[in-house]
Amino acid sequence: MKRITVKTTVKKEYDVVITNGFKELAPELTRLGLNGRKCMIVSDDKVAPIYMEALKEVLCACDMSCSEYVFEAGEKSKTKETVDDILDHMVEGSFKRSDICIALGGGVVGDMAGFAASQYNRGVPFIQVPTSLLAMSDSSIGGKTGVDYKGVKNVLGTFYFPDLVYMNTSTLSTLDERQFYNGFAEAMKHGIIKDEHFYEWLIESMYEICDRDPDTLEEMLYRSVNIKRIVVEKDPWEAGDRALLNFGHTLGHAIESCKIDKLLHGECVALGMVAAAYISYKKEMISMEEYLEVRDMLVPFNLPITVEDIDIDTIIANVNKDKKQDNAGLKFILLKKIGKAVIDRSVTEEEMRAALKEIEYTDEL
Repeated sequence: MKRITVKTTVKKEYDVVITNGFKELAPELTRLGLNGRKCMIVSDDKVAPIYMEALKEVLCACDMSCSEYVFEAGEKSKTKETVDDILDHMVEGSFKRSDICIALGGGVVGDMAGFAASQYNRGVPFIQVPTSLLAMSDSSIGGKTGVDYKGVKNVLGTFYFPDLVYMNTSTLSTLDERQFYNGFAEAMKHGIIKDEHFYEWLIESMYEICDRDPDTLEEMLYRSVNIKRIVVEKDPWEAGDRALLNFGHTLGHAIESCKIDKLLHGECVALGMVAAAYISYKKEMISMEEYLEVRDMLVPFNLPITVEDIDIDTIIANVNKDKKQDNAGLKFILLKKIGKAVIDRSVTEEEMRAALKEIEYTDEL
């Protein structure tokens, strides 16, 4: 078992526990003094049939009574209406401010359960139990919650920190191959923006990662989460360097909004990382060799580096709606080298269009 403690400005701290199985959850709940509470477990219809009963068994052993809300899996459910349904269930169940909301699932589940927890009674205790590599490596850490609204990714939401993040790495064994690599994109991103040595370790550990070796996955998550911890502790509200975590997300989110039925989040982030690395190369911030390495090292991990049938005008329009815009313009994350990302406000529409043409699939590639 590995443990990382994340310090925040509004809560003293919360722990991220990385282990294999649910057996350590009961002592963690006891340590936090959460025994005997009522809990609302939020999950989706793919995860709940596999893990809901195992989780409830642990909670019942802690003298906790459980209600559950299960929604249809997928990004299309990530709406204000789904959050309203969760809140309706909590109101109907007479949940108190001391009762708990638990997210059991991937990033969509965690984002919506966290948003609901932040709204109910002005905030109830919240526990993340991520079951996907995407949620473990990124979205369960740092307190971002939210939903998509009118076609714009995560435009409604809050910063709301969990009381505990409990990662049971055995759940990764049930992910299909595409979902597994979808989550790997965020781990790779952490190495590219902040830690060249971690990036190199990921490449060296390629076969063990692809084989889902338990010890390798635990080490990968520990190092990935620790990078995000350092960033979010320094800038919990994304006023400065936390924006570096958006490497690949500016164009990636815009592509995802257009391809919501075709591509997963991590796949769109991978495409966004290629595009951002290309812009970095064209701005002479990195060499062609560095750009090609960022691009080509995604391929062994089954992540896309080109995309078919994109409408560049629509993607650019989506970028202009992005919440990363502020009065000073668009924050774009570029590379000075592998392991060193920077915030850049000079990226033009012309440069974004050129990058999108670079990743657009053609028969000549």
